[in-house]
Amino acid sequence: MGRTKEFDREQVLRKAMIVFWEKGYEGASIPDLLKSMELSRSSMYETFQDKQTLYYEAIQQYKKMSQKKRDLMNLAPSAITGIRQYFELHITNAFATHGEAYPNGCLITNASVGLDAMDEPLQNTIRQSFTELEQLFYEKLKKGQETGEISPEKDIKMLSFLLLNLNHSINVMARIQGDSDKVRDMMKAVIESL
Repeated sequence: MGRTKEFDREQVLRKAMIVFWEKGYEGASIPDLLKSMELSRSSMYETFQDKQTLYYEAIQQYKKMSQKKRDLMNLAPSAITGIRQYFELHITNAFATHGEAYPNGCLITNASVGLDAMDEPLQNTIRQSFTELEQLFYEKLKKGQETGEISPEKDIKMLSFLLLNLNHSINVMARIQGDSDKVRDMMKAVIESL
């Protein structure tokens, strides 16, 4: 009879997520992951099969964690308010170290830089994440046009793409520059253009 697992899978996955977030897929070695997760090599492989599967699950864990920003935008009383609230929380999260010591920036943005090193299913997961966020911005902008908050002459497809790029540029700036005030000013300028 085999031993039962004596660890919290979600907690272990969160620890692996942080290693991937800090170091990227290529930079995160198996010893790094094992040390952070506090697992033996056999437990890691038995639970997650391999590094790629662990990375995929870490990305899914990250996406669940990021849902609060999307919910905030969706539940807002107006399109502009929702988009502003999304980005205010996004900037706070990107530039802040949290109680659980999450790195600055974004796991998905960081992962996109190493896209060539991934297999096709992982590449598709990252691309899908970008597409989903762009679509979410598009739907919010469309509602804004329907309510008259946003001019019908505005090209909301282009604006959705602009917001997607703003989202990911915030993540990059959070990693290389500690000045969130500049980023907030940029966000305000973009939102004023809506």
